[in-house]
Amino acid sequence: MSAADVNKASASADFVHGHNEPHGHDDAHDDGIPHASFKDYLIGFLLSVLLTAVPFWLVMGDVLPSKLVTTAVIVAFAVAQMLVHIVYFLHLDTRSQGGWNMLAAIFTVVLVVITIAGSLWVMFHMNENMMPMSPHEMRIAP
Repeated sequence: MSAADVNKASASADFVHGHNEPHGHDDAHDDGIPHASFKDYLIGFLLSVLLTAVPFWLVMGDVLPSKLVTTAVIVAFAVAQMLVHIVYFLHLDTRSQGGWNMLAAIFTVVLVVITIAGSLWVMFHMNENMMPMSPHEMRIAP
């Protein structure tokens, strides 16, 4: 069978299936590679700059009355900035790789949260349950 016969058979098989794409591709031409436009990168960049400048202004201008509130707002901006980077620069969404990338990212975040929370919990309880210092140790402690 010559190469021309193979191409003709392949073309007729594609015609029978109703498309001109090789098997394994859908009509949206999603080959697993994220396709981003300049507009997407520009939006991501502007959001990143905004999400960096606002917390900087909050700290340098001493805008909020409480340090605790300022810290909470900065943490919220940090989480928002991580999401912007994930969506606009890493192109990690529910459409890429059939959603498996997003599932892997969620699993990673859950493991990191469990690890950090468990570590803080253990350190807090170790500090609370340590043996008290003797009077001699208290005298020489700085």
